[in-house]
Amino acid sequence: MSTPKMPDRLIRVVAWLTLGAALLPLGGCAVAALPCRLTSATLKIIPVVGHAAAAPFDMCSSAID
Repeated sequence: MSTPKMPDRLIRVVAWLTLGAALLPLGGCAVAALPCRLTSATLKIIPVVGHAAAAPFDMCSSAID
């Protein structure tokens, strides 16, 4: 027996509610700085040049805060 698949719409609703719940505790400035922080954290994974490439995004998030 196979389990029934969840409808795509229900999956989208759950995804949006999860995103909303994750962003709820953040203040206004933290939400605005989130894209800069995520980009910076992603770039820092790259060996050798990651931290240098992430520096402008670190400054961006600091300026917003």
